[in-house]
Amino acid sequence: MEFEWIFKTLEITRRTATFQTIHEELATVLGPKAPSYPTVVEWAKRLREGREDVNDDPRSGRPVSVLTDENIELVRQVINNDPHSTYDDIIAETSLSLTSRWIPHQLNDEQKQERVRLCRENLAKFRDGSWRLCDIITENRLKLVVKEIRKQRKSNGTKGIKLLHDNASPHRHSDVINYLTEEGINIIPHPPYSPDLALYDYWLNDYIKQNLTEKPDEKSLARAVS
Repeated sequence: MEFEWIFKTLEITRRTATFQTIHEELATVLGPKAPSYPTVVEWAKRLREGREDVNDDPRSGRPVSVLTDENIELVRQVINNDPHSTYDDIIAETSLSLTSRWIPHQLNDEQKQERVRLCRENLAKFRDGSWRLCDIITENRLKLVVKEIRKQRKSNGTKGIKLLHDNASPHRHSDVINYLTEEGINIIPHPPYSPDLALYDYWLNDYIKQNLTEKPDEKSLARAVS
């Protein structure tokens, strides 16, 4: 690891330093490449116990690269311990491969039928004019535009606005649903395990990123994302 010599210098020469201090100094030196706080704690403990390096022990067997409940829980624990964990942190903590192929959730027959039904119903509302694209807001933009909506639509506010988001647990929480209902925001029905129907997740973000490189000024950036 590229931070090994810095880490060892900090830990070995300053045995009394707190884990937080070590983490902060590594972050100052390495910036975004610094290890996460849980990693600092673990390796500081090991160095104090006599460990000579901060490289992971070799593991037997094939690399872990399968999407399983166990692996999902491993990643969840890392993120819960440090919400700012990077891909590198997660790989170091779990030994999961970044090149692993993501396999979509296998839909059962009932879920497939529900997906087709909801897509047809939503499409029909656009075709008959009862829904308009300009009335739809994706959840990643809701917080940014809700005040502007109230300013420009003083009489109606958020009433009639359609919200497109997936079926993630926070989106389905009763408090969220009750709040949206009170605000007059309609939730567009979204079939389970269908991220490809939330367009900003499926293609929009990557499309925007591809068009942001080598833009010399703000006008060029604006044209690229509009």
